[in-house]
Amino acid sequence: GKDLVFPHHENEIAQAEAATGKRFARYWVHNGFVTVDKEKMSKSLGNFFTIREIFEKSPWPEPVTAEGIRYLLLSTHYRSPIDWSDAAFESAKAALDGFYDLFVRLEEAQSEKGPGDKAAGAVLGKFPKAFIKVMDDDFNTAAAIAELQKLRAAVNRQMEKGLSRPVAQAVLKVFREFGAVLGLFQVPYQDWKRKYVLKAETLKSTVTAAAAELSVGLTDENINRLVEERNEARRQKDWAKSDAIRKQLADAGIILEDRPDGTTRVKK
Repeated sequence: GKDLVFPHHENEIAQAEAATGKRFARYWVHNGFVTVDKEKMSKSLGNFFTIREIFEKSPWPEPVTAEGIRYLLLSTHYRSPIDWSDAAFESAKAALDGFYDLFVRLEEAQSEKGPGDKAAGAVLGKFPKAFIKVMDDDFNTAAAIAELQKLRAAVNRQMEKGLSRPVAQAVLKVFREFGAVLGLFQVPYQDWKRKYVLKAETLKSTVTAAAAELSVGLTDENINRLVEERNEARRQKDWAKSDAIRKQLADAGIILEDRPDGTTRVKK
């Protein structure tokens, strides 16, 4: 921690270099304080907790929880203080949801050419240099995540116009490779929303009991059947039935996105 720079670590440097006649270290990283409700976390104050306790408390499986912790910690520069809270952790998970939602949509791209290909390619070409520049600036992970967010926003804009599969796959590769530098985006993106969902025993504490029971009871087969019933209702212009099915699924935590080509994507 940065509170140890003087006199503790300066003394260590003096002693070690005097004894060995060699440089003690080329780089010595001192982190900012971790605070809880704006108060420094410490054993003496009794307001500390362990990473293991975060995993035990988290409603999400370990791979998702791990990325959420990394995202939250890396969103602040290592020398700056960071205030840990459940709300901050949930916000980090929500930010990751935005990335993984994009990854799934990119994977679904099938066309050979897309109106947004050229603009997406230009943005993709500039990204590596921008990412490396901020990481080389005192390991500025917060700025690196900001660059990833900017890339996500730019790609989302081009996705609305349409991307070809080759460009979409190139975007996915960049997110995966640069995310790996920070330990992010390594959960299989096809499974982020489908497989790694809230544990069943946690659902009832986060949504209504009825919705929780509905979510647990809906199989993929039942969901597909409801989606097809809704699509048929839309074809027949039965908007009341269409809206009712959408609400039924939304209450169970399942979101339907209607695409421009008339198909519907299911988000779990």
